[in-house]
Amino acid sequence: MSLYYAIIGEDVPDSLPLRQAARPAHLARLQTLQDEGRLLLAGPFPAIDSPDPGPAGFSGSLIVAAFDSLEAAQAWAEADPYVAAGVYTRVSVKPFKKVLP
Repeated sequence: MSLYYAIIGEDVPDSLPLRQAARPAHLARLQTLQDEGRLLLAGPFPAIDSPDPGPAGFSGSLIVAAFDSLEAAQAWAEADPYVAAGVYTRVSVKPFKKVLP
């Protein structure tokens, strides 16, 4: 039985160029989760209080998706192109219980 897991990536300082380079591969993996009906939500944290932070970039990301186990979610997170590109300084994976809506 699948559960939701929250994957929280925290960016290195000045990550925007690294993000831009790895973004197509990162989004392709998220699209696969969505196509499989496993993606609840995904998106970045703007580094400033704006929907379009421009050159300020982003401070991290949140992905909430269904996996068969914590270990499977961690393995998926570790294989993210943002990890390989050095965008994230740290990634946390936690079980997530959707209550609302």
